Amino acid sequence: MSGLADFQNSIYLQGLGDVVPSLPTDLTKLEGLAEKSLSAQAFGYVAGSAGSEATARANREAFDRWRIVPRMLRDVAARDLSVDVLGTAMPSPVLLAPIGVQSIFHPDGELAVARAAAAEGLTMVLSTAASYSMEDVAEANGDGPRWYQLYWPKDRELAVSFLERAKASGYTALVVTLDTFTLAWRPRDLNQAYLPFLRGIGVANYFSDPVFQKAVGGEISAANRDMAILHWVANFGNPSLTWDDLIFLRDHWDGPIALKGIQHPDDARQAVDAGMDAVVVSNHGGRQVDGAIASLDALPDVVEAVHDQATVLFDSGIRTGSDVAKALALGAKAVLVARPYAYGLALAGQAGVQHVLRCLQAELELTMTLSGHPRVDDLNPEILVRA
Repeated sequence: MSGLADFQNSIYLQGLGDVVPSLPTDLTKLEGLAEKSLSAQAFGYVAGSAGSEATARANREAFDRWRIVPRMLRDVAARDLSVDVLGTAMPSPVLLAPIGVQSIFHPDGELAVARAAAAEGLTMVLSTAASYSMEDVAEANGDGPRWYQLYWPKDRELAVSFLERAKASGYTALVVTLDTFTLAWRPRDLNQAYLPFLRGIGVANYFSDPVFQKAVGGEISAANRDMAILHWVANFGNPSLTWDDLIFLRDHWDGPIALKGIQHPDDARQAVDAGMDAVVVSNHGGRQVDGAIASLDALPDVVEAVHDQATVLFDSGIRTGSDVAKALALGAKAVLVARPYAYGLALAGQAGVQHVLRCLQAELELTMTLSGHPRVDDLNPEILVRA
C-alpha cells in the first residue's frame, strides 16, 4: 500500500506543536519566493523561456483544458503508485528532469539533488551541463536510481567518453535531448548578457573528461581555461545530426535509450523505427521554440503513434499532483518534473528538493484516491473531460 500521502498527516501532526512547513505546500508559490532569493541572473536562467514565453504559458494552459471527473465508491483503500520504467523500479511515476548549472541556485547543486532523489527513492536524470561531474553526482546519489542525459557533442570521441563514464558510474538509462543543439533566443538571459557556461559553470562533465582535456592540452587550469571554454562552445551541439546517427548511440550504449524533445507523431514513429526504447514528449519547458505546441497537447497523438512499441514519458509544465495525474491519464508512463525542484533547491537545498518531491507525490496520490483510482494503471483518457 502506498504511503506517499502520509506526508500530509505528518504536516498536520507537527502542527500540534505549532510547527508549520518552512516552504509552501502549494508548489506554484515557489517561483515567487525563489525570485526573491536568487540573483536576477540565476532566476532569469531557470524561470525564463524562449521569446515571448508563449510556449511556457501554453504548457500551463493546456493542463487547465482538461478536467478530472471523480468517481465514487470504488474501494480505494489500497493504493499503489509504483511503476517500472525502462527497467527502473520507482515508488511513483515521477522523475527529476535534467537541469543544468544547478550550482547557480545552490552551492551544492546537483549533489544536493542527487541526495534528495536517493532519499526519496526517485530517479534523477543528470544533465550533461551539470555543475559537478557525473562521477561526483553518482557518489552523492549512492544506491539511488539514476539516468544520464546527453547533449550530443560534435566530437564523437567525446560523446563516447561521456557514455562510457556514465555507464561506469551506474547510470542505467540514456536520455538524449534532441531539441537543444543550439540555444534559443532567451530574452531574460540576453537582457543580462548571461550565459553561465562562458563563466565556467555547467561544464564540469566536459572539463573533467579525458578526451576533452586532451584536446585542450591537459587538465583545466588558469593557463588553458579560456581555450577550454572556446572548445566547449565549438562542441556543445551538433545541428547536422539525423535519424541515421542514432545507430551510433546503439553501438555505444547497451542500456535503454529515450529521445527527449519529441512533439510530432511522425518523429515518435521514427524513434520506434530506429529501435529507441522511449520518447519524452517535451518542449524543454518552453525554453527552445517560442509559439510551439504545448507538451500536453502533443501527448495524445504521440501515444497513439507509438502503439505501445515504446515507453512514452512526459515533460514540461508539471507543477501539481493533478498535473501528473492528467499526463498519466493521457498516456504517459511517468513524468519528469523540473522547475519546482529547482526552486526548492534554491530555497532550502536538499531539504527543499525533498519537500517538493514529497508534496508532489502526496498530492498525486490524494488526487487519484479521491477520484476513485487507486493504481496508476487505472488512469486513462476516460477519467478526463475537456473544459
